[in-house]
Amino acid sequence: MTSHPVTVNPNPRILLTGGSGFLGKAIVRELLAPGSPVQPSLLRIFDLKPCSGPADDRIEMVTADIRDAAAVSEACRGIDMVIHSAALVDWGTRPEPEVLAINFGGTENVVKGCRQHGVRHLVYTSSLDAIFGGKSLVNIDESIPYPAKHPNMYCRSKYLSEKLILEANGSENNITPGNLQTASRFLATCVLRPSDIYGEEDPYHIDSLINMARGGFYVRLGNGSSKSQHVYVGNMAWAHILAAKALIDENPAIRGQAYFITDGPAANFFRFFDRIVEGAGYRIRPENIWIPRRIAYAMGFISEGIALLARPFVKYAPKFSRFAVIYTCSDFTFSSAKALKDFAFVPKYSAEEAYRRTVDYYSRARTHEPTNG
Repeated sequence: MTSHPVTVNPNPRILLTGGSGFLGKAIVRELLAPGSPVQPSLLRIFDLKPCSGPADDRIEMVTADIRDAAAVSEACRGIDMVIHSAALVDWGTRPEPEVLAINFGGTENVVKGCRQHGVRHLVYTSSLDAIFGGKSLVNIDESIPYPAKHPNMYCRSKYLSEKLILEANGSENNITPGNLQTASRFLATCVLRPSDIYGEEDPYHIDSLINMARGGFYVRLGNGSSKSQHVYVGNMAWAHILAAKALIDENPAIRGQAYFITDGPAANFFRFFDRIVEGAGYRIRPENIWIPRRIAYAMGFISEGIALLARPFVKYAPKFSRFAVIYTCSDFTFSSAKALKDFAFVPKYSAEEAYRRTVDYYSRARTHEPTNG
């Protein structure tokens, strides 16, 4: 095979998919922050909706669907690195073909686009759900095998995507002769598996809990004994920056590897978020109501059934599902020791600062809520 010179770009041109989402906006902020260890000369944001982040001349917006292979391929043109964080986060309530098409089909499009245009590096945002088979996972590390069966299509789609990304590491790119001076014949990849992400503008956890508090009937699932890991959105974004830097620096340890990312000790899902809800000024009442797991699971089954029966007439995703019950009532405990060892991941934001930033955001939002009366 004929070798061709490849120049490492110290100011890489980066494509960020899902850049308008919860995590994506945090990645944008960290990438463009003064002193960021990765200083992009171009940040191309690919999403269905425009990014509402900071104004910066380096940002280029591409408004398109990750399922559109041609649009994804074109977005990869002239790019040195892709951070692929676009996904449909689903707790078992969305149609399976839609979840698969966005999460796995979109990832297939990204890998193909990288190969077509000689992209050198690819960081993929996976999920703990990729290795979740429906039962508690206690003190695990990255050596844990994938389960034989996943509880829903979201978990399976993340597994399939993660497997595709890891298998793509070291694969040969199909690049055109005109790109040989700047493109690499080989793609280097890595995977980041976040625990529950929280922080400002959290669309998955905090909003629904605040709505319960506002409604005056706040309930929790299980018995309070289960524990899981969490990670502040700023620290999850920071992990992406450090992983990207390691790939740019040709760090061999990170290539083709998956990493758990968390930034604090395990805690019960509801007790962890209760502190944020109360810190933002909401009163939790009743103070201590827990729905036993079996009863909650039956309620989730009924909720899903109603949505299924209504689907021919009205499309809606129920906010309560059996998977939500299983997930919040199970144990998930692990550490980020491997990420620390391989690419020096240490949280940028302390637990106290993450709590303060999150509470300040929801406290400010509360002052703009309409009052009753």
